[in-house]
Amino acid sequence: MIRQTIISNTENITFTIPLEYIGKELEVIAFAKNEVNENNVSIKQATFNALSLKTKGFKFDRDIANER
Repeated sequence: MIRQTIISNTENITFTIPLEYIGKELEVIAFAKNEVNENNVSIKQATFNALSLKTKGFKFDRDIANER
């Protein structure tokens, strides 16, 4: 994998790929580092809370679990 950060002074960019990439399907993505997502909304960090179940006295029944 190649990852390179550049600042272009023109509309055209040329780059060299390694010999082992010749003949393979490549994906090239270009975006400005300070861009926001498509909806012009900043991406927010998701938080998750732990789930707690009381299982005291619970007996697992494999036949009921596999009824479907």
